[in-house]
Amino acid sequence: MKYFLIAGEASGDLHASHLMHELKKQDQQAEFCFLGGDLMLAEGGEMIKHYRQMAFMGFVAVLKNLSVVLSNIKECKQALVKFQPDVLILIDYPSFNLRMAEFAKKKLNIPVYYYISPKIWAWKEYRIKKIKLYVDKMFTIFPFETEFYAKHSYPVEYVGNPTVDAVEEFKKSYRGNFQMFSQFNNLLQKPVIALLAGSRRQEIKSCLPRMIEASMQFSDYQFVIAGAPGIEKEFYFSILKNSSVAVVFGQTYELLLHSEAAIVNSGTATLETALIGTPQVVVYHVTFGKLAYWLKKLFIKVKYISLVNLMAGKEVVKELYAHLFTVENLKKELNAILTDERYREKMKNDYKKVAEILGEAGAANRAAKKIFVLLQSGKSRIIP
Repeated sequence: MKYFLIAGEASGDLHASHLMHELKKQDQQAEFCFLGGDLMLAEGGEMIKHYRQMAFMGFVAVLKNLSVVLSNIKECKQALVKFQPDVLILIDYPSFNLRMAEFAKKKLNIPVYYYISPKIWAWKEYRIKKIKLYVDKMFTIFPFETEFYAKHSYPVEYVGNPTVDAVEEFKKSYRGNFQMFSQFNNLLQKPVIALLAGSRRQEIKSCLPRMIEASMQFSDYQFVIAGAPGIEKEFYFSILKNSSVAVVFGQTYELLLHSEAAIVNSGTATLETALIGTPQVVVYHVTFGKLAYWLKKLFIKVKYISLVNLMAGKEVVKELYAHLFTVENLKKELNAILTDERYREKMKNDYKKVAEILGEAGAANRAAKKIFVLLQSGKSRIIP
């Protein structure tokens, strides 16, 4: 069968590549065409557009790059028509993907499946209308999404969380230790605090300076940045300037495993950090801090911004966002994590409960099996 996939950022590229890998096990004749990244390309098929040319975050960024966005939409539609896939599989990235879902249903009349739901349970809940119209099946990765969609009379299937798969695979295969990690990356023989500033340039530019300023107060530790895929070293160095903070690439899990604590920009990385077991403080930059913090209560439908706290249904990790994301607050929370053993242990115990809620590994495998069975059975909902 012919599969067309769309992933618009680094995490989507990772999860889509795992899904493609599992689809090939189910379907030896599988052909792929996609918008995504290098990990998807390694699984085979034709890449129409790299996610680096698609990952624009926020209204202003989209407006500045409107011609590129419109060009991407046009190229994607042309590629869909040319490839004539048996199914369109979408990975998060709702602004773009829901447009493609509508096009695929109306123009090609093919099944549309979503793997990794857009976070409409947090904001832009109105998108449920398009999902119900143009998405035949939603495979979700958070248990609480089942209840959310049920309220809208839209049944979904929870297949597990791919982050569980990735972390479990790492823990089984990794044989290194702190000394080896330090020597390989030319680090000091000091305890490490990891800095995960996000995967997009805009996020990194907003978050990293405050992270670095806070690090100056902890001379007994070395601070190490987890370099994001697709971001050049030079970009980090332009922000670091004369700072002694180091950057490592392609070793985020190793870095977290060998760190005493982490400062993490809100996103999937907060869940990865929790599953690895590293105490963390979550940050998120918002323009017009105090105003945005107040407006959050009106527009954001969830109590927490981090996946860890959302999964637990309570505050497991401190969230510093909008006007709360200050150097002083960062220093205070880091100090608590590093010096209060009871505080650290409570966080780690809560992490274990989050892991239990997520369940066992195998998300991509379960999703691939269900997709293949649906396609073979012909039970996908097709618009007449």
